[in-house]
Amino acid sequence: MSSPQPIPSAGRPLSAGAIALMLMLCLTWGFNQIAVKLVLPDVPPMLQAMIRSMGALPVLFLIGTFRGVKFFENDNTWKPGLVAGLMFGIEFVLIFQGLRLTSASRAVVFLYTAPFFVALGSYQVLGERLGTTQWLGLAVSFAGVALAIGVPQANVDSHVLLGDLLIVLGASLWAATTLVAKGTRLRFAAPEKALGYQVATSIPILGAAALLSGESITHTPSPLSFALLAFQAIWVVGTTFTLWFALVKAYSASKLSAFTFITPLFGVVGSYFIMHDTLSLAFGAAAVLVIAGLFLVNRPSQTAAAPADALLNVTKT
Repeated sequence: MSSPQPIPSAGRPLSAGAIALMLMLCLTWGFNQIAVKLVLPDVPPMLQAMIRSMGALPVLFLIGTFRGVKFFENDNTWKPGLVAGLMFGIEFVLIFQGLRLTSASRAVVFLYTAPFFVALGSYQVLGERLGTTQWLGLAVSFAGVALAIGVPQANVDSHVLLGDLLIVLGASLWAATTLVAKGTRLRFAAPEKALGYQVATSIPILGAAALLSGESITHTPSPLSFALLAFQAIWVVGTTFTLWFALVKAYSASKLSAFTFITPLFGVVGSYFIMHDTLSLAFGAAAVLVIAGLFLVNRPSQTAAAPADALLNVTKT
């Protein structure tokens, strides 16, 4: 069997605009974790995720229609779209169930193992090749995240370890969804359509999970909860997720995924200002590690680029 044929954009370096956009996405996603926590007293997690998807779907349709996207055109993308949607929905079920068993700090660390899964999958599926410098950068960035969030060791029992495992499985599905969007015919679909498959498919999955978990809304949510739900549906899912899939189509999946290491750092800073959490000196060191790791990941690597260029002329058997 021959090596996988790389996607033409696999070796494309991130432009300054793409880096700026990724920083904005990570900032949004970091604050989104705070929004989810603030809404939890009024709306339980599975229902919250389902409502978010239900609210995002018409937003995607309106934006796509304005841009001339043909949502119902038969372009042979429905199969990978359905696969991505199933993974998208199950991903959030695993993450939220994991959060019931493990601590939030451990969950964040394990969730951001996703870039490693993307890097491994990009090599096998997309033909992207990371050199030693890029792998070192991934490791340094992950070390920074672990240092910033902290990995508590006390009171770790089988339930906590099961929660950790569920979070890692959710991270692997996040990575798999990215690879499907990049490595199948789904990459030819407009970002709104590619994400629409996922959001629409996730609604019944999350609804079934909420039903099985016995979740219900026992009182009228506060105005703040309504506003934060709208923020999640319209901006986070409807807009930033669309921008993410647009970037995935245009740039290296592994390099883009590495930038998500910044997200929990933004979340920690946001928690300091909004939820009055305490920042430690370790956070400053962690930020330096993450930035240094991202620099290494995006540094040109001859050992990574040369094989990828050579593979451009290889066809699948």
